[in-house]
Amino acid sequence: MSGIPANIRRMAHDRNFKVTLRIGRSGLTDAMFDELDSQLASRKVVKVKMNKGLTEARDERKTIFEEIAQRVGAKLVDARGNVAIYWRS
Repeated sequence: MSGIPANIRRMAHDRNFKVTLRIGRSGLTDAMFDELDSQLASRKVVKVKMNKGLTEARDERKTIFEEIAQRVGAKLVDARGNVAIYWRS
């Protein structure tokens, strides 16, 4: 997680920073990737929440979050539980 500016980290960890994209039952769809890509283009930092039923395994969630980051060309700022924060400069 290196190379992420302090101001981006502060913004990502702000309690008022809201989830703007949810990963639902349908999982990682092209529409979800398109929406994330669009949000990153307009706001640079996006908070994503994955529905609990999708996967219970911590390692699996981390892998999914990293795969999403790679696919949209963003950095994974943080991932805690079912929530991930992405940044694209």
